[in-house]
Amino acid sequence: MEGLGHHHIAVNIDTGGDRFPQWSIQETRDFLMIRAELDPTFMETKRNKLLWEVISTKMKEKGYNRSAEQCKCKWKNLVTRYKGCETMEPESMRQQFPFYNELQAIFTARMQRMLWIEAEGGASGSKKKAAQLSSDDEDDNDYSDGDKGSSKKKRKLKGNINPGTSSSSSGIINSVKEILSEFMKQQMQMEIQWLKGYEAREEERRVKEIEWRQTMEALENERIMMDRTWREREEQRRRREEARAEKRDALITALLNKLRREDM
Repeated sequence: MEGLGHHHIAVNIDTGGDRFPQWSIQETRDFLMIRAELDPTFMETKRNKLLWEVISTKMKEKGYNRSAEQCKCKWKNLVTRYKGCETMEPESMRQQFPFYNELQAIFTARMQRMLWIEAEGGASGSKKKAAQLSSDDEDDNDYSDGDKGSSKKKRKLKGNINPGTSSSSSGIINSVKEILSEFMKQQMQMEIQWLKGYEAREEERRVKEIEWRQTMEALENERIMMDRTWREREEQRRRREEARAEKRDALITALLNKLRREDM
């Protein structure tokens, strides 16, 4: 009975958020992109009504005529469907809810921001901030935990903060620092691997460029040699022609002289 009531609420939310014209897949993806950009602001303020107005304006800039209330209802509907995917297999998840990855990215980024805040703010300052972020999400009725694993991490984090003892606070900070340190190491390793791959590709490109230049130089040298050979042959042919012409002229001159002598 309880599950049936929950299903009925989800249908009502969907009806309120998907008034005609219905949301297309591309429109929904553009909407989630805008919502992801503003998610840090949603976590920092309780004036969410103004933020939904901003989202509505950005949607209109992209050519979608959606009111702030429609955007808010659409978000709640997507979050409800996202929560329903927790018990599904990955393949079924992608088939029944094509926006799972987008929602997962939003909530994962949100969790990472909270961990950064805990690490940077310390025990006393982070208590207030974590509580504020949690209450802000509840006011907006968002599903702030992302998935079951993130939910457990948050509950553990909040449970450790509440006692307020210095030892537990220090343990939390150390734990967060270890997580962040491991994350940074992985990022560094990925960057090193990418850099090695980039250098290998650059070296391969440089070698190919050198080979290409050498080939071009060889062809140019070959062309120069062929041109030089042709010019030499042409010079030899011209000289032979000149020699034959001189012999011919000498023979004609001798004959003319002979004929002149005979006439005399």
